[in-house]
Parts: sequence; structure tokens; C-alpha cells
Amino acid sequence: MNRLSGSLLAVLLVVALPAMAQTPVKPAIVYSNGGKFDKSFNEGVSKGAQKFTAETTIAVADFEPSNETQYEQALRRFAQRGQDPVIAVGFAQATALGKVAREFPNVHFTIIDAVVDLPNVQSVLFKEHEGSFLVGVAGALASKTGKLGFVGGMDIPLIRKFQCGFEQGIKYANPNAELIANMTGTTPAAWTNPGRGAELAKGEFDRGADVVYGAAGSTGIGVLQAAADRGKYAIGVDANQNYLHPGTMLTSMIKRVDIAAYESFRTAQAGTWKGGKTVLGLKEGGVDWTLDQYNEKLVTPEMKAKVEAAKADIIAGKIAVHDYMSDNSCK
Repeated sequence: MNRLSGSLLAVLLVVALPAMAQTPVKPAIVYSNGGKFDKSFNEGVSKGAQKFTAETTIAVADFEPSNETQYEQALRRFAQRGQDPVIAVGFAQATALGKVAREFPNVHFTIIDAVVDLPNVQSVLFKEHEGSFLVGVAGALASKTGKLGFVGGMDIPLIRKFQCGFEQGIKYANPNAELIANMTGTTPAAWTNPGRGAELAKGEFDRGADVVYGAAGSTGIGVLQAAADRGKYAIGVDANQNYLHPGTMLTSMIKRVDIAAYESFRTAQAGTWKGGKTVLGLKEGGVDWTLDQYNEKLVTPEMKAKVEAAKADIIAGKIAVHDYMSDNSCK
């Protein structure tokens, strides 16, 4: 379930040209707040870069900003140094990238989780609501109290999109279940506060929740730890976080940002890189739920069957998961 599906390969993978025809590349990444090793969103991108380096021996330059004011400077510095392609991680870099990409029209840029409509920018989006629906089904089936929790990071439409998909999955599996939801904050600091994440999760447990889903960057590490401390179930996000607390990690909702990064570098090297927008959901293998050696004892055959059935129905169009960002509502 963690392997890249053939559908995603069809969307992203372009066969590399013979070695003699490959284009010299100097790839770089500007990470989002939270650090390269946040065990979540940034780290997924990092793993894609590591795969590229392992296969090609080409080093990937990177920068870990401490605040949003550094995005534009970092992107411009990489472009000036001849780095190409350059990946901007996260929606918050959209404005900065828009400026820099216009200044350097011959440099290839990829942005994850936002759209910058320029010919030298590749925008990669994900259907997080579809993956969140699946872990909502799993969470509702695992819950004994009928109450589940959600801890989001910065209160923005993208994170509400995770919450809304999760709630739809819960209600699909158990119409009588209740979701208790909290956001960590309204500034970028909300992504880097594990202590606050733990506090919010504990508050939800105190109100009866026995499963919590954290979609909060490195803040979510505190959510997962709080669940382990209380002996409750947690659901990871972006990367497969099942290994962090075996026994209490019910599953994880993964976004294949690693593949987005890897393919940006590989297609640039092959001379087949293309700008434009790509949206990856369950059908394309861009999001999914995880089942592995760390959580297999927590997921019964009946639970697995129901989650997989919901997945098949979403892919087939029999279940339509509402996207909060389409109208800022959860239906």
C-alpha cells in the first residue's frame, strides 16, 4: 500500500533519455517551516531528493528557512547560483516564487501545494480530502467511544480540507460518531509547536475521543506522542508515521510529495520537464492510507476490507468526497 501505483507513474513518470542525452542539472529545495526532518511533509520531499541522489550521485542543495521572510531570498539565491530545477515546498512560497520565477524564466521551478501560473513553474497539488476520508473510515471503525479528534496546524483552507475529508469518512463509517476539532494557531508558528499539539490532543482525549488525527507538520509529533502516552490511537499525516509509536499508530494518511520531488529532478535531467498543474488523488496514487508491520495488528480484516472498499468506490466515482477548498464548506 506504500508502493507507488502504476497510475501515479503514468501521471508523473517520463522515461529518461539515454545517459549521453541527459541534461546537466543542479537541483535545489527550499523547505517549508518546520525543518527538513519534521517526520512529515518536509521529510517526504527530502526522501525524494535522497532517492534522486542515490541513483545519480547528483547532490541536491537545500535551505531550511526559519521564517517566511526568507523564502524569496532563498529562491532567488539558488536561481542566481544556477541551481535548476528548484523546488519550493508549501503553499506559503507561492508569492515569493511568482516573483522569482518571472525574474529567471529559464530556470525550472516546482511548487508543492500551490499554483503559480507561469510557463517555467510546475504546480503539484494533492487531493488530501480523499486520503483523509479513508483514515476517517479507519478511525471510526476503531473507535470505541464514537468520538474522534482532529488537531490541525495553521488555520487555513488547506488544513480544513484535511479535517473535512476526515469528518466525511467518519460519518460514512458511523453516522452517529462525533468529531472534536482544534487548530493550533493562525500564524506559521502553528507548524512547529509539538507541545501545543500535545495539549490539544490531551484536551480532546479528556472530552472522550479515543482516536486523533494530526495534520500539523512537526506540531503533529506532539499529537502522536500524547496518544501514545494515553494509550489512545493516533493517525499520522503526509509521511508514513506508523513506525513512530507502534501499538498506538492506527494508520497514516500519506501524500507522495517524495515522488513529486523525485520526478521534478528526473524529468529535468531527462529534458522532459513540463510546467503546468498536476493534481494527484487516490486514482493517481498521490494519497493513500498505510498498512504495514507497525500497525497490522491494529487493523482487523473487516476494517481493512471496509477502507479498501471505500477507496475503490472513490476511485470509481461512486463516493464523491467534498473538497473544502472548492467553496470553504464541509458537506
